Amino acid sequence: MKRIFQFLCMLTVSLVCISASSIPLQQDDCTYEGKKLYGKIRFVERASNADVKIKIVNSFPDIKVKLVESFADDCGEWQVVEYGEDLKVYVAENFADMKVKFVTSFPGMD
Repeated sequence: MKRIFQFLCMLTVSLVCISASSIPLQQDDCTYEGKKLYGKIRFVERASNADVKIKIVNSFPDIKVKLVESFADDCGEWQVVEYGEDLKVYVAENFADMKVKFVTSFPGMD
């Protein structure tokens, strides 16, 4: 009986760890649900048109973003454009997909 209880405890812990590791935000390759979090960004006015919804914060961000004029090819570098975007972003107060802090240096994910 004791071994069955230990096995069930181990199984429960394993399932919790596996489910926690399936977060859509990937630090390894700087993506969210397969969409890269750098490059040409267009801000949209409707959440239904957005690829990702962000909340702008001052502390504990998921990603630090630096706005650049060109060559936004590193994690967290965004070049704001009107067309030809890589990612459409909606700024939300509630139910955001990720928290963003705008910085002037050292963009990326920690």
